[in-house]
Amino acid sequence: MRHAAGHMRRGSALLTAALLLTACHPATPPLPEQTVTLGTALSTTASQPFNGTWEVTKLPSWLTATPLKGTGNIQLNLKADRAQGTSTAANQPRLSGEVILSWTQGNQTGKTSWTVTADQYTLTGRVVDPATAQGNDVGSAPTQTLRATGHAAARGVIVKYRTAAAQAVALGRAVPQERLNEAAQATTRRILTTLKVPGGARDDLGGRTVRLETADVTGALAALRADPNVEYAVPDAILHPQALAEPVVPTDQYASLQWAYTLLGYGAVWRDMEAGGYTHPVTVAVVDTGVRFDHPDLQGQLYGPDEGALDVISSASNGDGDGPDTDPTDPDTPGRESSSHGTHVSGIIAARWGSMSPFPGCPACSTSGVVGAAYRAPIKVLPVRVIDAADNATTADVVNGLRYAAGLPVTLEGKTYTNPHPAQVINLSLGGDISATEAQPLCDAVADATHQGALVVAAAGNGGGTTPYYPAACEGAVAVGAVTLSGASAPVHASYSSSYPQVMLSAPGGVNFLRETTYYNGGTLNGEPMPDEILSTDWDYAKDQPMYRLTSGTSQAAPQVSALAALLLSKGVTQGRDDTLARLTTTATDLGTPGRDDDFGYGMINAAAALGAPAVSHALGLRVQSRRGQAFQPALDALGRFTGYLPDGTYQVVGGRDLDANGIYGETNEPHAEAEATLGPAQVSADLGELTLKR
Repeated sequence: MRHAAGHMRRGSALLTAALLLTACHPATPPLPEQTVTLGTALSTTASQPFNGTWEVTKLPSWLTATPLKGTGNIQLNLKADRAQGTSTAANQPRLSGEVILSWTQGNQTGKTSWTVTADQYTLTGRVVDPATAQGNDVGSAPTQTLRATGHAAARGVIVKYRTAAAQAVALGRAVPQERLNEAAQATTRRILTTLKVPGGARDDLGGRTVRLETADVTGALAALRADPNVEYAVPDAILHPQALAEPVVPTDQYASLQWAYTLLGYGAVWRDMEAGGYTHPVTVAVVDTGVRFDHPDLQGQLYGPDEGALDVISSASNGDGDGPDTDPTDPDTPGRESSSHGTHVSGIIAARWGSMSPFPGCPACSTSGVVGAAYRAPIKVLPVRVIDAADNATTADVVNGLRYAAGLPVTLEGKTYTNPHPAQVINLSLGGDISATEAQPLCDAVADATHQGALVVAAAGNGGGTTPYYPAACEGAVAVGAVTLSGASAPVHASYSSSYPQVMLSAPGGVNFLRETTYYNGGTLNGEPMPDEILSTDWDYAKDQPMYRLTSGTSQAAPQVSALAALLLSKGVTQGRDDTLARLTTTATDLGTPGRDDDFGYGMINAAAALGAPAVSHALGLRVQSRRGQAFQPALDALGRFTGYLPDGTYQVVGGRDLDANGIYGETNEPHAEAEATLGPAQVSADLGELTLKR
């Protein structure tokens, strides 16, 4: 028994040791972890012997894998789309992500993680804004060349004499001969007498220096420099304060949430407006759903029913219970829940500034609301109703509305109407992907309006593809696409905005909230981050009261262009349709592929550049945009140097100043320098050297 007991104890000890060894060294799983390194390659293959079934259940956003499942040995083809994982700041030299594989082998199941890394491509350089100075006392020859243009702004001359005695003579004071001989004194007196500078026009500036007031600056300088008693004589040049103008920041309740105006440089434009000059009255026709004349934020900004506003809809079932008439109110139909599209569009152009009377029966309604681009300019909106309460418009009604807006007579149900305020700008935030043949009546109407001298601005469409939308695609119309914020200096093409050859310009339209909501504008509404959509006037049909609504679309982009066109005409920068369109395109901020392209047209409109607004900022920065439309913004250090870690692609790189405080560096009206770089496996880094700003 003793031996047996002893043997049993020994066996127990061996079992315990085996269990301890197992705990310290767990069995290797059938599918081990591994790290897969792409380096600078675009793709690679990850392999692993395996006897079982497997499936890829998780991938990082920037990586694709094929196949996604299988049986037996694993061989994954991994492809990196680095753009999907690159931050706006472009400050990550390497991407790293986790691939999760679920597996089954026999009666075992589990999950294994593979780490995949991909090196970014490197872009470096330096943005340089060289110091400049002007002066007449720097040169390579002893003879000074005087330029008349430098004296035109001077108010006299400043003279420094060689001795205090000579200065005293110039100031008309008695000087003993032992300090300055009579001949020398006579010379100084004679020259000042010849210049006809009376004693009251001579000021003692101290330090042997005298200011002489004279209109003949050039003649005075020549004469004074011939006096042996004079050390130097220079113009009393006019200097100017160099402080930047302050941007105008509206104080209306929701104005701070209207990021599109900031993006277009309106803080500088409104400052320019306060200096005067916007004196020419301009009519912008909004051919749309009609408008809510009772919205307090539009009071005084619209032509009313007795002033030329018109409802051209012929169908009695259009929502207001009658046919064509002079009241284009967007009606309150039973059970209506939709917004007032025309009211939203009109507010973007011309919503009033400042406080307004409370809306009766609505203590919660804002008494200041939003602002419109027009501010103090004498711009009024002419509502023309062509879209019914169900948001439908016939081609015939749009044709009549367009012709009427331009000042052409239209006959509706036997009555002829002629617009007393022919529009210089006509906004069409409407359209459809009809054929060119079906659109011919629309295009004929656009041609008629253009012949009348009107600039016809139309929404490019929200289809997101390459199919043209009409009437935007009609010859003579200005098709407007939409951009949205990117988090970087450069905005990006909105995903819903249609792209085709007739797209001429872009403007803020907001993010595609049906696909992905972004919050780059930084605003807060009711305690929550505000999405990058366009806020403007609207109507709450359920409560029958005014409201403000966020929405997105090329319908919101088009009135941004219409408003700027009206301001160009109001200030007198342009005189008619053709030069207004030219000004809009030549001052637009080029985005995406250099030059005109189907996404942006000639670029995003730039209100500050188009209107020649004063500088309200001087920030130095960089914007980087790929041919794919993505925007990045590497930071500059104190010396203007930058390093960006970017995905493969071709990049337009612009360094520059931001003079209009819109956050976009190096626009048409700003000091800038441009370069292009292509990065990828064949070119893993690019040094752009110095980007020296040009004015």
